[in-house]
Amino acid sequence: MKKNLNQLSIHVKNKRKQNKLTQTELALKAGVGLRFVRDLEQGKNTLRMDKVNDVLRLFGETLGAIPMDRQKLLKNE
Repeated sequence: MKKNLNQLSIHVKNKRKQNKLTQTELALKAGVGLRFVRDLEQGKNTLRMDKVNDVLRLFGETLGAIPMDRQKLLKNE
């Protein structure tokens, strides 16, 4: 279970702080466990998308596909 900060984890942590919520408060409001919020903010590689969306919904957001530069991806392989 490798953990590293990623755009999603940084985004959720920033949104939580902007809304002056503790991790516990965020978990309660989103209907997820505290451990899930901690894993999300720490960049756990495997998370349930439905639970991520439960958290994001509090901020008026949802997960979605983002176009990427395929040529740039191929160069980095």
